[in-house]
Amino acid sequence: MAEPLIRMEHIRKSYGRVQALEDANFHVNEREIVGLLGDNGAGKSTLIKVLSGAVPLTSGDIFIRGKKVTLRSTSDAIAHGIETIYQDSALVTQLSIARNLFLGREPIKPPRFLNRMDQEAMHTVARALLKQVGISKNIPPTTPIGSLSGGERQAVAIARAMHFDSDLIILDEPTNNLGVAETQGVLSFVRSARDSGHSCIFIAHNIHHVFQVVDRIVVMRRGKVVADDIDPKQTTVAEVERIITGMSDREIREAVAEGDRQQH
Repeated sequence: MAEPLIRMEHIRKSYGRVQALEDANFHVNEREIVGLLGDNGAGKSTLIKVLSGAVPLTSGDIFIRGKKVTLRSTSDAIAHGIETIYQDSALVTQLSIARNLFLGREPIKPPRFLNRMDQEAMHTVARALLKQVGISKNIPPTTPIGSLSGGERQAVAIARAMHFDSDLIILDEPTNNLGVAETQGVLSFVRSARDSGHSCIFIAHNIHHVFQVVDRIVVMRRGKVVADDIDPKQTTVAEVERIITGMSDREIREAVAEGDRQQH
């Protein structure tokens, strides 16, 4: 079997006495969208923070294309091709779309010692990227991010990750607070990211969004990965919800019956 793009083995993360991750194993293959699901407190956010370099792991190993790596910071992760897009997209609302796309990585005009940003180059790239992620309304690259809708902001954040050749794009609740049309837009950008060679980890509370876009579902519960090879094409939403809650058929029937009894 081909070596996965990312492999996390026996990952533990403790905050004092609290075990946020306990012997978690997780992998993402090349050109694959993985849906990461679990109740609040299951360990999803901590796993992502470890992988994005935001928090150090307590023990365990991370491999990228089979090579062991140490991610001490988010810039370490970015240098290894891992880009994370959080709910608020980490965009600066007062700055233009073009500036946001290049934040901290602006092209410099010669002579370099003057440190002048190459606005023209940024605008050319920004126009092409906006088109690529489906923002076709003629929004000029000089538009401040603050005047864009939620879906358009997510599109800019995804475009940024695609442009800087991230191998893995981590999307943390990218469809939160978005309308139906914008959500479909974001889901189609995620698919186009995969089709252009990127892998994605997709975290969302809305299980239906996950089913629409991912190739494989991974479920976490109490700091552990409890299922990692769920094929959304072969599984129902109800079955996955059952794995998330950890309830057996009998427990679910009893809980429903108990609820009915309390109502009468």
